[in-house]
Amino acid sequence: MKILALDTSGLVASVAVAEDETLLAEYTVNYKKTHSQTLLPMLDEVTRMIDLDLKSVDAIAVAGGPGSFTGLRIGSATAKGLGLALDLPLISVPTVDALAWNLYGCQDLICPMMDARRDQVYTGIYTFEAGMFLTKRQQEPMAVADLARILNEMGRRVVFLGDGVPVYREQILRQLTVPAQFAPAHLNRQRASAVAVLAMQYYREGKIQTASEHRPEYLRLSQAERERAEKLKKEGTS
Repeated sequence: MKILALDTSGLVASVAVAEDETLLAEYTVNYKKTHSQTLLPMLDEVTRMIDLDLKSVDAIAVAGGPGSFTGLRIGSATAKGLGLALDLPLISVPTVDALAWNLYGCQDLICPMMDARRDQVYTGIYTFEAGMFLTKRQQEPMAVADLARILNEMGRRVVFLGDGVPVYREQILRQLTVPAQFAPAHLNRQRASAVAVLAMQYYREGKIQTASEHRPEYLRLSQAERERAEKLKKEGTS
């Protein structure tokens, strides 16, 4: 089985190709360029370097959200375009799940934090037991203070990762009563390789969709939509 995976859910842009138990290629960039500038050139470079015939791919995997609204749209549009052009199924992998998968085998609690602004993060709580990936709490938007409270109640050592760490590290450390660690640089951001490996599992479980069916999972309204709803609410009560 050969999977082409894309992740543009955050600041990182990442493309990977995995075949069965082998990661054939991964190209990841975390720099000051938009995904609209980087994603297609990265994809072209990966296919060129490994002489990849896109017709040999079995499925297109994409980080399906949550994350940056613009980033998710770019990744989804690219995946949908490839799926339609090549008549391939799409596999939508939850972004936070894929982040947690970076720490495969960790028996502490794994807590990805993606910055959602305004003291909010996209997060979930995971662990590995006997090689099994367990979801203790599914991905969701949450206030940092609420996340710290929940982790304290769970009473176990926790490992944090994600782009929310540098933003909220000091805040969450002040509120935690359980031991905490932070993933190192090579594991603490989105990686398309993790999306690809999880996608293989999803594929075997029949969790696939057509390109036309795919939609990103934002988990909450965009800022513009929230501001519009608030404006309409105020107008309705005036």
